[in-house]
Amino acid sequence: MFRRPEESFVSHLAEWVKLQKTLLETVRKLNDSIKKGDRLTLIIATRTAFQHIMRTIKAFDQWLQDPFIIEHMPREMLEEVWDNISDILLKLLELDIKHTSQFRDLIIKLAKEDKLNPLLWPQKRRSLEKKPTLHTTM
Repeated sequence: MFRRPEESFVSHLAEWVKLQKTLLETVRKLNDSIKKGDRLTLIIATRTAFQHIMRTIKAFDQWLQDPFIIEHMPREMLEEVWDNISDILLKLLELDIKHTSQFRDLIIKLAKEDKLNPLLWPQKRRSLEKKPTLHTTM
């Protein structure tokens, strides 16, 4: 027996929700052990989280490009998505600014103390940074 197109679509949506719920529970369960892990564990977990975030964002973006979704999505649902995604965006931007600034400050400190790994921070790179910059006045 053949399924009607809407049954297939609804089934697909149900499967997506099931997978996302499973991932949500997995992340909640593993969060404490990840925090207690070594640096490599934290890097791998963070990169894996980024991959899932990007996958979900891409799916959401595609979702909002689908004419069927655009036609039937009520404004209230779109407002809820916007409220949540704007909060996530603000939090991500704040994290990026804080993290990048802190790491920049750490690199400056380590460079002054000559503690940067020379294999990862070659002499050529260091000498370029010590060159004076030209300042012009108008």
